Amino acid sequence: MAIKPFLKWAGGKRWLVDRPEFSIPAFSGRYIEPFLGGGAVYFSVQPHSSLLSDVNPKLIGTYRAIKEDWKSVVDRLAEHHDRHSKDYYYSQRRAEYQDAASQASHFLYLNRACWNGLYRENLKGEFNVPIGTKTKIIFENDDFKSVSEALKSADIRCCDFEATIGEAQGGDVIFVDPPYTTAHNMNGFVRYNQKIFSWEDQVRLRDALVGAAKRGCKVVATNAWHDSVIDLYSGSATIVEVPRASVISGNNRGRKGTSESLITMGVLE
Repeated sequence: MAIKPFLKWAGGKRWLVDRPEFSIPAFSGRYIEPFLGGGAVYFSVQPHSSLLSDVNPKLIGTYRAIKEDWKSVVDRLAEHHDRHSKDYYYSQRRAEYQDAASQASHFLYLNRACWNGLYRENLKGEFNVPIGTKTKIIFENDDFKSVSEALKSADIRCCDFEATIGEAQGGDVIFVDPPYTTAHNMNGFVRYNQKIFSWEDQVRLRDALVGAAKRGCKVVATNAWHDSVIDLYSGSATIVEVPRASVISGNNRGRKGTSESLITMGVLE
């Protein structure tokens, strides 16, 4: 049974895991995911061996804390739940904690209380997302014990994606979901995305994935459905368009349809 991700993550792939266009192919080695985020695909696959990474140290610290001592994280999260209010939320945006469980519960609290699960910091490194509409911080279907158990065999690292992909060997499968927005698919895509994941990083990612595929890895990746991305992977991958609803909007009327790219390498060989 798939495990529900414990984080709401902007750009997360909960919507994708049940789509008929998507699947993780059979593999004999490790499951590797270098942009972990909310981990929807990982928790759907629940592999026996995995390498998970992200460049966000607070995100990775949260995964590690839940893996090692989920009960302490939940106990501290319950304290945030009991004290949650608008004033408390804004005071917590500036708060700092020292031990791993408190840091993880603080990260979880902000993620669940903020607007749309966004993670954004200002130039000073301060979390600055406004409060959302949720009144509950702990949910009835939370299952941190299962999350912890699913992470027990995972190697969880804070590092650049290239280092993680560089360790992939024949028999491994790599799922890649880099940061990108589809809001500007047809209008200034490269310029807008430069702020969150540069075009130079897109090229670096493509080269890393091509190298991994040559070593015998299977690659499944998502990206924006845009001519620049299609051209980037042309000749080295199979690309399929996957339509979906856009979810990053302040209201339902703003959530227009869009498309994303589903990119595979070495899957059919």
